[in-house]
Amino acid sequence: AVPLPQDTPTTRLTTPPGDNRPLGWRDTWPWAAAGLGFIVLLWLLAPILTPFVLGAALAYLGDPVVDRLQRWRLSRTAGVCVVFLVISLFSLIAVLLIIPMLYTQVTALLSRIPEWLVWIQNTALPYVGITLPEGVGLDGAGLKSIVTEHWSQASDMASTVWAQVSSNGTRLLTTLVNLLMVPVVSFYLLRDWDDLVAWVRNMIPRKALPTVGPLATETHEMLGSFIRGQLYVMLALGTFYTVGLWAVGLDLALVIGMTAGLISFVPYLGTIVGVVAALLAMFMQTGELLPLVWVALVFGIGQLMEGAVLTPNLVGDKIGLHPVTVIFALMAGGQLFGFIGVLIALPMAAVLAVLFRHGKQHWLNSRVYQG
Repeated sequence: AVPLPQDTPTTRLTTPPGDNRPLGWRDTWPWAAAGLGFIVLLWLLAPILTPFVLGAALAYLGDPVVDRLQRWRLSRTAGVCVVFLVISLFSLIAVLLIIPMLYTQVTALLSRIPEWLVWIQNTALPYVGITLPEGVGLDGAGLKSIVTEHWSQASDMASTVWAQVSSNGTRLLTTLVNLLMVPVVSFYLLRDWDDLVAWVRNMIPRKALPTVGPLATETHEMLGSFIRGQLYVMLALGTFYTVGLWAVGLDLALVIGMTAGLISFVPYLGTIVGVVAALLAMFMQTGELLPLVWVALVFGIGQLMEGAVLTPNLVGDKIGLHPVTVIFALMAGGQLFGFIGVLIALPMAAVLAVLFRHGKQHWLNSRVYQG
């Protein structure tokens, strides 16, 4: 945290001589209009804000590490370079380890597709009372006949898809450029983070500073703990699910386990998706019921571990958000601002939780409440 700059001849804000009248609407409406205009501008620029939001989030998470490196006598720029170097090395190691495993699992998945098609045709479809047309099967020959019969429609569909891809080439290029901009934006924001925080504090009206300062400090502590705790929980759950599913013999343990862990920030969504996918994959792989019990046991232990160990210790009950609040925040953010809204939904919900807590205290102390 950056210490609040003391009033100096260069930072002290004073009123013009002789202007001691109280503030009124005539003084404040231009600034209120400017704030409203800024919000509208952000809404209009939402499609291009993704790299800046991601860069700011990474800079916010990396600032405590860089501050610690500065206390070890490193310059700010050197500390940022060290952080980026470490992140790059870990990312490279993860890619080199994970990509071969993903390739092996995807290859195994593709090799089992014919077996799954036969099982669907001979077991699943008859069980639910569905029969295929005469002479049509889900084996290689049957699929070939279906493709041959509907080749013209498939060709038309392929042409339509290609036309859409071609027309959206600019959008695809923009997305790639935005992804490449994330580390650049993050580097410069992280390098100048303390200066940006000091500038924002200098812009706060002096009269509001005794209220805004403690509120901002509490919000910062809650937001940082919440985001870092959620990331730790996601990583821990993804690792546990992957190791657990691998231990019970599931071939697609890495894909399903990490997916379930990464989407676990939405309450119960990661567990539901992981359980359904793992049960289907295990049944297709073995055709037996007993392995399904072990899969369910893995996710059951994961849920108990998340509720009793991970969330209380890594996130904390004090800053945790109610599951309904999390779901509503994600849906509201996506509805209002699209993908960028989903990214900032949980941080904004954590900030609003602090404001709500302070507003509740003011309400309980108000003369209206106390009669």
